[in-house]
Amino acid sequence: MRFIALLLAIFAFVAQPASAASSAALASLEDQLSSLVSNKSADVGIAALDLNTGETVSIKGNTPFPMASTVKVAIAALYLAQVDNGRRSLDDTINGQSVRGLMRRMLVYSDNRAADTLFKDLGGPHALEAWLQDNDVKGIHVDRTIAELLASKRDLFDRRDSSTPVAMVDLLQRIYKAQLIKPESRDYLLDVMAQCETGKNRIKALLPGVPIEHKTGTLNGLADDVGFISLPDGRRVAVAIFTRGGADRPRTIAETARAIYDGFKSVFTWPFGAPALQK
Repeated sequence: MRFIALLLAIFAFVAQPASAASSAALASLEDQLSSLVSNKSADVGIAALDLNTGETVSIKGNTPFPMASTVKVAIAALYLAQVDNGRRSLDDTINGQSVRGLMRRMLVYSDNRAADTLFKDLGGPHALEAWLQDNDVKGIHVDRTIAELLASKRDLFDRRDSSTPVAMVDLLQRIYKAQLIKPESRDYLLDVMAQCETGKNRIKALLPGVPIEHKTGTLNGLADDVGFISLPDGRRVAVAIFTRGGADRPRTIAETARAIYDGFKSVFTWPFGAPALQK
């Protein structure tokens, strides 16, 4: 009888849709994350998604937070989408600067001038917002260039240039699954994000040796980090961690990322296995 019960439990698990609610293990992770952020002075928003099984966790997942420089992932994706349809090339130059160089400076070193050079060439905030809306990416608002954002009075609860954690993870998922850009563009983007030099005290801090592709965002009183964390079995988890106000925001991101890694690693995933990249 115990064997039959075990089989029924396995079949019930397998029958769940990819977008099923958190498993018991991830419900425990959500409790752990809730406890973690309740002891922090910062306001924290979290979302994480197993790109293979569809299992998710979130804390304040539908609350808008300033994107800061994490918007640069979307800028890069829009440019690459236009490369895919033949309108542009990575070998182009803008104002005498190579696009590959601008991409690298924008994503690896978070160079704001490089970002705005690409951003303005694409048509600016309106063009990026329209592209996201056309692709049904909801919960992300793009209103200003990087220079305009930095010149504006700081308001960490301004809904302009904001994203919910869930919306950012949805964007990352669509990039990863080659729904917004082609596989070769996705691979190029992830390769550049893997070289990110900023925020070494955030997602990466407590995950030495773990493959991570990410992009940070920083303003006075704000620290963000979004991207992909690889698990030992090859699965990737898309994560978005936003923190504003309070103290020690980078450490909060680091501890959150470590908890997410450990929590998703422990989840029973048979018969799914590691996800194959879309070709």
